[in-house]
Amino acid sequence: MKVNMQRILCPIDFSESADHALRYAAALAETFSAELTLLHVVAPVVAALPGDTTLPDTLQADIDDLAEACRERLEQTVGKMAANGVPVQHKILNGVPFVEIIRYARESETDLIVMGTHGRTGLGHLLIGSVAERVVRKSPCPVLTVKHPEHEFVLP
Repeated sequence: MKVNMQRILCPIDFSESADHALRYAAALAETFSAELTLLHVVAPVVAALPGDTTLPDTLQADIDDLAEACRERLEQTVGKMAANGVPVQHKILNGVPFVEIIRYARESETDLIVMGTHGRTGLGHLLIGSVAERVVRKSPCPVLTVKHPEHEFVLP
C-alpha cells in the first residue's frame, strides 16, 4: 500500500499543544511535498440573555478584536514557517470548531488532519469535551493526534 498525501490540515488554537502538533504537520508536509493549511476556528459567543438573538455592540466589537488578533497571530505563524522554507496556507473560519474542521477537511479533500490534544481528563474533559476526539470520530480522512509531552499519562 502506498500512502500519498497531497493536502494536510493542521487546526490551531495557539496553545502549546497545537504548536507541538504543527511541528509534526510541517515535517509531514515536507516529507510528502504536501500542501499544508493552518486552520483557526473562532467559536461563537452565546447570547447571555434568554431570547436575545443579537449581541450588544460592545461585545461584538470585542469579538471582532479577538478575530483580528487571531488573524494577526496566524499570519505571523505562517510568515515564520515560510521564512523557514515551509510553504503554508491559512484560513480562519467562524463556528463550532470540530464542525468547521470537518467541513473544511471534506470540502478541501484533505488527506490528513494533524492536531494537538490538550490532555484534559475527568471533569474538565466532561464539561469542555474534546475537539480532537470529535474530529477523530467524524473526520472524512485519517487524523493524527499529537499529545504534548507535558501531558503524558504516567502509569501508577
